[in-house]
Amino acid sequence: MEGIETGGRQAEPFSEADLSLSVAELSAVRLGRLARVRAQMVAHDIGGLVLTDPVNVRYACDARNMQIFTARNPARYVFIAADGPAIMFDFAGAEHLTVGLETIDEIRTAKSTSYVSQAHLQEGVVDAWAAEIADLMRAHGGGSRRVGIERFAPEVAFALRARGVEVVDAQAPVERARAIKVPHEIRMMRSSIAAVEEGVAKLRAAIRPGVTENAVWTELWSHVMAHDADYVETRLLNSGPRTNPWYQESGERVLRAGDMVCLDTDVVGRHGYYADFSRSWIVGDGRPSAHQRTLYKLAHEQVHTNMDLIRPGMSFREISEKGWVIPERYERNRYYLLAHGIGMTGEYPYILYRKDFEAGGYDGVIEPGMVLCVESFIGAEDGGEGVKLEQQIEITETGWRLMSRFPFDEDMLGREV
Repeated sequence: MEGIETGGRQAEPFSEADLSLSVAELSAVRLGRLARVRAQMVAHDIGGLVLTDPVNVRYACDARNMQIFTARNPARYVFIAADGPAIMFDFAGAEHLTVGLETIDEIRTAKSTSYVSQAHLQEGVVDAWAAEIADLMRAHGGGSRRVGIERFAPEVAFALRARGVEVVDAQAPVERARAIKVPHEIRMMRSSIAAVEEGVAKLRAAIRPGVTENAVWTELWSHVMAHDADYVETRLLNSGPRTNPWYQESGERVLRAGDMVCLDTDVVGRHGYYADFSRSWIVGDGRPSAHQRTLYKLAHEQVHTNMDLIRPGMSFREISEKGWVIPERYERNRYYLLAHGIGMTGEYPYILYRKDFEAGGYDGVIEPGMVLCVESFIGAEDGGEGVKLEQQIEITETGWRLMSRFPFDEDMLGREV
């Protein structure tokens, strides 16, 4: 795969070994992820899990069917015993889609417990669903009656409890499992990033006066879909006055010369892995204003100062306390966290800013095998444009390794291009 070229500068390409995994390596990743889930189940004293979140289903089993649909419809789920089988309950008529996966021991047809699928019959279906899960816990729970579940109607939990099953949140063991990458998982992430960086180069080339934000953002979407992405989680591209405050998604606004354009990729890409980095540019061939350069330099400084802090063995609190201090003018509109974990989506841990840590932060330790995104948004409370920058890094035994390689804008940094 070719390197990424933009603004006359080229980043070194990933090697072919980074981007291509053998059948045996793919199988090893699947089984390794499932083993991590089971190890965390044991650590959390959980005998069984019922996963409905399509990201968690894919992590545990690599089953990919209808992820956006099943994110809001509990019509597909997997039961995993800590010391027993993994049973896929697939959407009716879709049972063939998981045949051959080494992570799945048995395939059954799902019982959809939602009101839209059952209406006045919902109570009976919920009862049958709970009876089946309770039977599986008796057969495969190893004596445990604790089952972790995800998003279902509350009646599901009530029905399980009525059968003597203790219901707990499945998120804790799965998030802890996902936080540390198994061998070859990093290579899957590099493959996803490589395709997304190519898409961002096409998006960057489409930025010009007279086109809409949606037309520009579509360049990224089209490219990553053509390279086997699952979906794009947000539409975080904006321009001009819509860059500040952050989180305004792409729309029909027409780009004008001199506008700032900000992008956060948020792509669930190849192999189901998230490619999450942010870049900002100006529209047209003109030079950035002094104010735009100030915003960009501050965001760049924030990201790189905080990246340079991070080492394995550091606590989240220590990173928070030592983190780059946001100037008062930009503090109110700051991004909501300093850094976050990443794998198949944004995940554990969340590391908050010093100002926010006591009210909403939690402590923990940076470990080798984690992947983090280090964030910045710089935009003044009293208005004007903003700048969004973000880098994705792999935590190693001695420090970190950069994963997102798309170039920053040298002109914005005041450097010679």
